[in-house]
Amino acid sequence: MTFSWNELDDRAVKTAKMLAADAVENAGSGHPGTAISLAPLAYLIFQKHLKMDPQDSLWLGRDRFVLSAGHSSLTQYISLYLADAGLDLEDLQAFRSLKSRTPGHPEYKHTDFIEITTGPLGSGISSAVGMAMAQRRIRGMFDPDAAAGESPFDHNIWVIAGDGCLQEGISSEASSLAGTQKLGNLIVFWDDNHISIEDDTSIAFTEDVMKRYEAYGWHTQHVDWTKGGEYKEDVQAVEEAIQNALAETDRPSIIGLRTIIGWPTPGKQNTGAIHGSKLGPEALAGLKEALGLDPQKMFAVDEESVAHAQANMKQRGEKARSEWDAKFAKWREANPERARLYDRLAKRELPEGWEDALPKFEEGKAVATRSASGKVLNALAPVLPELWGGSADLAGSNNTFMDSEPSFLPQERSSAMFPGDKYGRNLHFGVREHAMGAVMNGIALEGLTRVYGGTFFVFADYMRGAVRLAALMGLPTTFVWTHDSIGVGEDGPTHQPVEHLTAYRAIPNLSIVRPADAAETAEAWKEILKRDATAGLILSRQNLPNPERGGELAPASGLARGAYVLRDTEGRPDIILMASGSEVQHALGAAQLLADEGVKARVVSVPCMEWFDEQSDEYKESVLPAAVTARVSVEAGLAAPWYKYLGAKGRAVSLERFGEVGSGDDLMEMFGFTKENVAKVAREVLA
Repeated sequence: MTFSWNELDDRAVKTAKMLAADAVENAGSGHPGTAISLAPLAYLIFQKHLKMDPQDSLWLGRDRFVLSAGHSSLTQYISLYLADAGLDLEDLQAFRSLKSRTPGHPEYKHTDFIEITTGPLGSGISSAVGMAMAQRRIRGMFDPDAAAGESPFDHNIWVIAGDGCLQEGISSEASSLAGTQKLGNLIVFWDDNHISIEDDTSIAFTEDVMKRYEAYGWHTQHVDWTKGGEYKEDVQAVEEAIQNALAETDRPSIIGLRTIIGWPTPGKQNTGAIHGSKLGPEALAGLKEALGLDPQKMFAVDEESVAHAQANMKQRGEKARSEWDAKFAKWREANPERARLYDRLAKRELPEGWEDALPKFEEGKAVATRSASGKVLNALAPVLPELWGGSADLAGSNNTFMDSEPSFLPQERSSAMFPGDKYGRNLHFGVREHAMGAVMNGIALEGLTRVYGGTFFVFADYMRGAVRLAALMGLPTTFVWTHDSIGVGEDGPTHQPVEHLTAYRAIPNLSIVRPADAAETAEAWKEILKRDATAGLILSRQNLPNPERGGELAPASGLARGAYVLRDTEGRPDIILMASGSEVQHALGAAQLLADEGVKARVVSVPCMEWFDEQSDEYKESVLPAAVTARVSVEAGLAAPWYKYLGAKGRAVSLERFGEVGSGDDLMEMFGFTKENVAKVAREVLA
């Protein structure tokens, strides 16, 4: 197709530059520089290449656009305005204001056509890797044999990243993985402007980025708008690079674009001052004069060029949608069984009777909850084809491997242990926890599938930023964190989580689920999949008792409500013993010791505080009656989260320091996580 670019396109780009400057000036704060200088690139991507339907932000066939440089949110908002895709001029005038559809950084679910929340640098490009991986997996599930470009499940992921994105370690982790995965559907533009908040990047960022990405296995190109001594926004050169990238189907592509930030703003272009603050009256007027616009007017858009851009996107969108609809209808007719699966997944429904596949664990036989989790995943694999995942190089320890499934790998990347298939199901993230979290977010954002990823709980520290973003976006990502306490034992305090339960419970919209035994582990997976929301599953390395249920002990199905009465007494209890995970056994043991002394102790299993807190007041009172003020909590971590249940008279058996070297059993005893110590503390509370 012949590339066309006319005077109206030039005028639309000038309008975009003006709007970026005016919106920040009007708001009093923001990041105008990048949005000004990248206006031609964004216009080229949206108006000439991005496959989208301006009338339908959730169209399955759309390309995904990720603004990894999220501080330049106006780049995306103005592009949507020029596409007539859900934003109008009034939205740009309300930039960064309360309840506006144009917040300071793009927010998923807040503004139509925003595919992902970005802002923390490096997270966007890393999640884009996940989107590209998910696109390939979905293609393999529904249309594996179609020719390239002929499937309704084919689309590209377009990314704009900045210097800051490529400085963050997470982008290096994810980009390395993308090269290994040979993601030919991923195209990244690097805004190589040499400026960050602290001005010239020469003080901290000097490597050859193109060679670095070449070493990762990417297709690399560089376009320089500064060469020849005169700055020229050469969109034709960028277009040629894009065509080369589109032709490269066996490697991800990165196009470095050397720009001058804020060009052509006199006095402020090419400085850190234009990165993150308004231009001010003098520079703003100078920019408009340089663009040939009226320096005295604000938001004075070129109506003809805006109409041209919006009409172009309407025409392109209608054509793309019409072609895709025909492909999709043809696919449905040829693949009725796969179409039924697609319809179920599109509605985020689980198949009828899927719970019947959950394994039943032998009562009385001790098993580590990480092992129980692995058995659950393998049992669910045949009935939930949408479920896939892996770990950060710890599949055997995290028990996240589906035994009967190939690895998600280009076949030539296979190892003796892990045979690969480009449409496989077992993910190998490498030792890259932060990237794993971001990639999982991208997979979840792509839709249709359900993803999980595992590592040791202590290394969840490395991925906290990605987990926070998952919770902020409300994504159905499941983080599997094993080796959950000092029970890890001999590896010592570097590998023994202490503060992690408290730290992760502090993240809003994240459910932390710590099952007590194999039965609760199965119920935990069941409830996590039903809820389809962000969750962390906290699992033990060591074997835990899997006691007989249904007599003295309540069924594990109570887990669905976050906390439940596991063992009760006749009449009102004298004291309530609360615990989660591996410490529930000690609460049960202490209750028996107290019973032998005539003390009535209720045991409450608390696998998920977040789920319990959302229950009705009546249910919460039935579990933790206000009249019973004698309470003890038992958990091998900080006590802080338990005080809302303990009240003024309760006490915590907790761990307020780092661990030690020794066996898990020895450490549990050393730090007082025994039935004897729990009973002792209970007596002290009662006294």
